Amino acid sequence: MADALVSPAVGGTMWVASAALIGVGAKKVRESADDRTAPLMGVMGAFVLAAQMINFAIPGTGSSGHIAGGMLLAILLGPSAGFLTMASVLILQAVVFADGGLLALGCNIFNLGAVPCFIAYPLVYKSISHGYPGSGRIAFGAIASSIVALQLGALAVVLETTLSGISSLPFSRFVLLMQPIHLAIGVVEGLATAGILMFVWQARPELLERAAPLRPTRRFSVKPLLISFAAAAIVTAGALSWFASTRPDGLEWATLRAAREEKVNAGEESGPWPAVDPATTGSGLFGAAAIFLAATGIGLGLKRRGAKARS
Repeated sequence: MADALVSPAVGGTMWVASAALIGVGAKKVRESADDRTAPLMGVMGAFVLAAQMINFAIPGTGSSGHIAGGMLLAILLGPSAGFLTMASVLILQAVVFADGGLLALGCNIFNLGAVPCFIAYPLVYKSISHGYPGSGRIAFGAIASSIVALQLGALAVVLETTLSGISSLPFSRFVLLMQPIHLAIGVVEGLATAGILMFVWQARPELLERAAPLRPTRRFSVKPLLISFAAAAIVTAGALSWFASTRPDGLEWATLRAAREEKVNAGEESGPWPAVDPATTGSGLFGAAAIFLAATGIGLGLKRRGAKARS
């Protein structure tokens, strides 16, 4: 969300709510963090930030979407560590890249972080993949939970915008545009998340056993996965980002159409494509490196505080 959609009252309320959830998440990570938590938070945060740079066109609409990443983080890191990592990504984007705005930051952290990690993950993904997860349950759970997370997040945007009362967007038209376009985005995100989880399931199935409470915790190495996701983040931020669609994303598209301000061209990109640009590469690599350091530092700090409190 951009600041233009949010009133100070709604923005401030969501800041308080998101800050409280960050405090709760930090407490839980501090109590449960192990040697794998911090490096996984750093690498997965960098990967998600890089993946968010790639908008994919939605045929026949003139719109585009991108992976949010909240469900992927919740599944691989656990809900609390996943939420803290997503919050770190969104804070970096708002502060360094002016993406989303500071007033709307609390809304964005809640919609993109809290909804997938604390609602869709336990209620949808975990309920589907409970017990001893197999590849079928994992894939179906990833798709279903990603769709639910995107639908709830899109509805939250509409409600926050309407409650703010500073835009002229009619509620009924806005919600009827937001939900279908984010359903399409959610399907793509679900398929992408399922594909990534299938890779993890083959390489390191123990990492997904956090959704299977009956299984005992086993020690295992995540170094190969860290290398794989770090390489993917570098390639995605450094080169694949050139191939991002230049069409407006789902929220921008719905906002413009709800306000009846856009003539949709459903067939062409709005600028040169692919956009081979060293500046895009530089900003992507910088952002990925920054979130790696930030999320890893948060994980290490919480782990040390937890170890100190237990000693």
